[in-house]
Amino acid sequence: MIAAATRGGLSGPRIVLSLAVLALAIPFVSRSRAPTVSDMADELLASIYDMAVKDIWGNDVKLSEYAGKVLIVNVASQCGLTNSNYKELNVLYDKYRTKGLEILPFPCNQFAGQEPGSNEDIQETVCTRFKAEFPIFDKINVNGKDAEPLFKYLKSHKGGFLGDGIKWNFTQFLVDKDGRVVGRYAPTTSPLKLENDIQKLLGIAS
Repeated sequence: MIAAATRGGLSGPRIVLSLAVLALAIPFVSRSRAPTVSDMADELLASIYDMAVKDIWGNDVKLSEYAGKVLIVNVASQCGLTNSNYKELNVLYDKYRTKGLEILPFPCNQFAGQEPGSNEDIQETVCTRFKAEFPIFDKINVNGKDAEPLFKYLKSHKGGFLGDGIKWNFTQFLVDKDGRVVGRYAPTTSPLKLENDIQKLLGIAS
């Protein structure tokens, strides 16, 4: 290529300049990350209702079964927030389940090991100790490379304070009837403080 250019009358310095520009461009292009399969999959998901998860018994469950108004929570059985949060989640569920509210708790042991039991242990605790009537789902990770895809999706659509990662047990996500993530609430926000936002999604005057 260089020889052909020389025969065409281009001077040596111009050839060197052209090669230098090309050399600078190659690293810039290589630093541009190509979309991964995960990126492309996320772009194809219009809402959480396009996803599937596993219930506490390991069965596949399509989230489209709960299409409506959904409150998703990462829970733990041995956290200082456990008693108050389960109590208030029960209150919300009893009050609004017939109006379209679904509560989907996902046990997680990533925060101080406060959900150490098996799925069977968790089911027993939630149903016997807390008398919960909403469905319980498989124990998952919410952060890191092995995070449940649902929580990756939730975090990417509603970031938190000082980063997108889940900070502790009982982080709550509110999802509307179209599967859009419309609210994210810190673990220190008690479930009953979400009542006004839930009423708005349900179309109920407060």
